[in-house]
Amino acid sequence: MSFIMGRRALGAGAVAALALPGLARAQTATQMAIATGTTGGVYYPLGGALANYLSRDIPGMSATVEVTGGSVANLQLLGANRVGMVISQVDAAVDAVRGNDRFRGRPVPVRALAVLYTNRMQVVTVASTGITKMSDLKGKRISTGAPGSATEVMALRLIEAAGLHRDNDFRARERLSPAESTNAIKDGKLDAYFFVSGYPTSAITDLGASPGVQLVLIDHHEFIPAIVEKYGPVYFPEEIPAGAYPGQTRPNKQMSVANIVGVREDMSADMATRILNVMWSHRTDWAQVHSAARDFTLEVQKSAAAGVPWHPAAETFWKAQGATLA
Repeated sequence: MSFIMGRRALGAGAVAALALPGLARAQTATQMAIATGTTGGVYYPLGGALANYLSRDIPGMSATVEVTGGSVANLQLLGANRVGMVISQVDAAVDAVRGNDRFRGRPVPVRALAVLYTNRMQVVTVASTGITKMSDLKGKRISTGAPGSATEVMALRLIEAAGLHRDNDFRARERLSPAESTNAIKDGKLDAYFFVSGYPTSAITDLGASPGVQLVLIDHHEFIPAIVEKYGPVYFPEEIPAGAYPGQTRPNKQMSVANIVGVREDMSADMATRILNVMWSHRTDWAQVHSAARDFTLEVQKSAAAGVPWHPAAETFWKAQGATLA
């Protein structure tokens, strides 16, 4: 079985083919491109580690990672059959399956292989801006996340619930990656930014560790009921504990959403099962790559958390491991 590779992966595959003694050997390899996210987030290191595990443990597999804007872009690539696997937020995956919002008229046949960990909405600023609550963002320079990211989708929903207008209520609204946003705040060109990820994430850690900077994470849990009422029960309240980032002096009461590993519904049962065996057997190693992977447990394998239908092989796999999936 062969998966169509993304642009970045395709170049690497072509070079590898030229280096092999025979082209036939390259043609029989299984190519797997995994769409992840920006380099300042959590998807990218987890996806890179997963690619290594798959390449090492599945005979003939050559897995690579794609740097993307995030969940929306990942699912669009999956819908176009340009990648074989994605990491995605559940809210974006639900939109993709239903053909809503960015996927209007182009539903994506994504199926869940596994529920990973919780993604936390983090509204990031520094004390010098004077921003302490969502309403203080009015008239400020903000970033709502990279184009094609689930951060942007979730940020705009939060802005709406907070009674702010995405286009009219800000001095400027940029669409930057977390690393770009951190640099813009350091340079005095941005006041706050939104980023959805596990924690800690490197871009926010970098900002908090910067000399002369006092990191501030804005609470926004009170807006969750309004968002759930309009967009469905994919969001829930959680806290990022004090001290998760340098200079973070109090817990951050925020909105969360689950992440999944997704594939197309037409992936073979054999391949889906092989991938799951590798993921599950390396769960301890994965948690060494990033602490967010500690939450990849049997207990989180729930249909409600997955949001989208399970791949049939995943349903069989998790039930065999003892998950109830209910």
